Amino acid sequence: MIKFILKGILRDSSRSLLPIIIISIGVFLTVFLTAYLNGVMNDLKEQTAKFDTGHVKVMTKAYLKEIDQNPLDLSILNSDQLTQSLTKSYPEYQWVNRIKFGGIIDIPDQLGNSKGQGPAAGFAISLFDKSQGEIERFNLKNALKTGVIPEKSGQVLIGHDFAEKLKLKPGNEITLMGSTMNGSLMLFPLKISGTIKFGMKQLDQGAIIVDISDARKMLDMENASSEILGFSKSGKYDNENAELVSNNFNLPYKTSKDEFAPIMLPLKQQKNLAELIDYTDNISGIFIFIFVLAMSVVLWNTGLLGGIRRYKEIGIRLSMGESKPVLYKNMIIEATIIGIIGSIIGTSLGILVAYYLQTVGIDISEMMKNSTMFFPPRVRAEVGPSLFYIGFIPGVLAMVAGTMLSGIGIFKRQTSQLFKELEV
Repeated sequence: MIKFILKGILRDSSRSLLPIIIISIGVFLTVFLTAYLNGVMNDLKEQTAKFDTGHVKVMTKAYLKEIDQNPLDLSILNSDQLTQSLTKSYPEYQWVNRIKFGGIIDIPDQLGNSKGQGPAAGFAISLFDKSQGEIERFNLKNALKTGVIPEKSGQVLIGHDFAEKLKLKPGNEITLMGSTMNGSLMLFPLKISGTIKFGMKQLDQGAIIVDISDARKMLDMENASSEILGFSKSGKYDNENAELVSNNFNLPYKTSKDEFAPIMLPLKQQKNLAELIDYTDNISGIFIFIFVLAMSVVLWNTGLLGGIRRYKEIGIRLSMGESKPVLYKNMIIEATIIGIIGSIIGTSLGILVAYYLQTVGIDISEMMKNSTMFFPPRVRAEVGPSLFYIGFIPGVLAMVAGTMLSGIGIFKRQTSQLFKELEV
């Protein structure tokens, strides 16, 4: 019977061509948009993790309450010992110390008088210890516009737009003014080694990056860090594992009243990302449901038109003795085959276009120049295993549902009227 149906599909293209085209287009859109959405959201999560949250983050309970203000006086003390403990307990993560701080950049003239100032948001990361992987994590080699990455104490990277605004260039000396961890005045001389441009407004227009050893000196934070970030060695954020590790770490401190007790949070519980991540996790299912519903209506109408065109054929098959249930079943089998063919074509096209977008990406730096989110300047799709089957769900279901709806008319035809209908 399958062979008979296949021959019918191939020999009478007018019966199957339009449904196959419609299914192919719908499946293509499903596969491509799913890949695009996955790519964008994964880029957003990874960028946020690299620059701010890590896959998990450890801080003090008091620091967490005022995290938007980066309160240095509430930082983790003896952070090196805690980092060693984390490395031993959770070796599947790489643990790095960071300090985020603010201050004013003062530009001295030849006589030492101030000739200009500007506010700066500072990142202190491990630039000298290459094994920490922070240079790659911040993508500093590609972001470097002029000069070099700091190689010795006293050097600093500065945002390219920030440098142009203050008319600074590599080799210039600046003074960073602010307050230390203990609240005393800080005046620390630094030499610009290079300028960086990430394509993100909040970094390009006000960021400075120094090695964490320099930050500890100027902020009186010896053996202290404001945050300890953990990055999965697999390179991908696994929310289930991150929550498991966080719950395990937090258990001994759950009832502690000490405001300096450490607390660990997974990425999803930071920056109000939970709703956004849950929404995107569900959006594919919502999209498929809407597609199946819309395609069922379209294919129902296509099936009705096909039924009208095949009215005589169906009548002949009924008059020759083919039972209504068998005829209905064969039409559903035929619809399933057409759905599979359309799904294969749509999936292939969707994956090809998604792979191209994954390789090349789309430059959205102009669109995001005023964004305050850690969003990459170039968005890319992500081709994953799910793309190879996700299109078949709506593709086959919509075709079968449309045929089942339009095929109900078979059971309404009276065998006794067939010869009259066929004008035999």
